[in-house]
Amino acid sequence: MKVAILMGSPRDAEKMLGASEMLDRFNVEHEVHVMSAHRSPAQVTELATNARANGYGVIICGAGMAAHLAGAVSAHTTLPVIGVPLSGGVSGGMDALLSTVQMPRGIPVATVAVDGSANAGVLAVEILSVSNPELAERLATFRDEGAR
Repeated sequence: MKVAILMGSPRDAEKMLGASEMLDRFNVEHEVHVMSAHRSPAQVTELATNARANGYGVIICGAGMAAHLAGAVSAHTTLPVIGVPLSGGVSGGMDALLSTVQMPRGIPVATVAVDGSANAGVLAVEILSVSNPELAERLATFRDEGAR
């Protein structure tokens, strides 16, 4: 299974790089997409709705300010969605954090720290390792090495 990494703007690429780097480290196939819950909602809906059929196992979404991307994705899929609130805006990322964690019952988004895309990548690996013993072994080695 592969992982989709979504971000609301091309300006978010540097902050989301940690997720790609972690997935590369674990040899997990992933694709990066730029799409906005506000500017391209049909594109977001299409990706989320078809994600399982297209071979995704986890979706990571990074967004700042109103940070609705992870919630919009979660509303259209039953796959695990990991939200990465991004810093910026008026409150250094607190607005994005609150937007990401305050999801309605039944539409969860796992949330990592503000700008915590590397941990989002590791969490995606943990989720995928439940059904992949080889990946679980690589994850255990990573942890034994001190998560460097």
